[in-house]
Amino acid sequence: MGLRTERDWRGYDEVAETYERVHATRTAEVAADLVELARPPEGGRVLDVGAGTGSSTEAGQKAVGAQGVVVGVDPSLGMLGVAARVRPDLRFAAAEAIDLPFKDAGFDAVIANFVLSHFTKYETALYDMLRVLKPGGRLAASSWSEREDEFQRTWRELVEGVTTHELLQDAHDRAMPWEERFRDPARLEETLRGAGLHPVTVQRREYRFRLSRDDYVAGRETTASGRFLHDMLGDEEFRSFGERARRLFAERFPDVITDFRDVLLAVGTKPA
Repeated sequence: MGLRTERDWRGYDEVAETYERVHATRTAEVAADLVELARPPEGGRVLDVGAGTGSSTEAGQKAVGAQGVVVGVDPSLGMLGVAARVRPDLRFAAAEAIDLPFKDAGFDAVIANFVLSHFTKYETALYDMLRVLKPGGRLAASSWSEREDEFQRTWRELVEGVTTHELLQDAHDRAMPWEERFRDPARLEETLRGAGLHPVTVQRREYRFRLSRDDYVAGRETTASGRFLHDMLGDEEFRSFGERARRLFAERFPDVITDFRDVLLAVGTKPA
């Protein structure tokens, strides 16, 4: 994931405002659990990789307290702009996970909330994340696990009505090339052990998110399939697609949606 300064549907610059409004509270709930697993010391130093608009950075700062230092890094300037506006007291930097601008062994904990699947070369990203982690420090990572519900099936039905399954799958693979790998708890554990962490534990937790029906659709428009479709259709046709999506969701679902999602939470320790 390189630093992006021009429109690229694979990135999040164009959807940062919606991402903060719809997803921030959901990712914050998972982030709080990740930080608890990482157990950074009070007054410690935490790196939040793939910080987005900063909800996980905020969770890290709460854990280490006012004397601690938490830095959130992300390649999306749009996401960081929202993060700086909404959470002005936190520290953010534009950086790639494969080339972190920090010294060796500088952090007590590293957090990676829903980001591992995005890396083109996850091995290289993990190498650098471990490089900046102190011996005895913990890396905690999350990823979505296997579960398709009626809401996701309805969205897929809509998207595949305007493009082919093959094109959609290709786009998804380009945006999140390792999603299938990190949906599997055994492969997630294997990856972290292979990077040099020991011990490693992985657990599956169910989360229940409540959001308005329109916010659910808006959130889907920020996903890889939504961003690809926007790029493919253009602004006007994508707006029309969004209107059709909202009508269909209104026909099938209540005003407030309860979205159950399974999440894998993994934590590993860097050997001393």
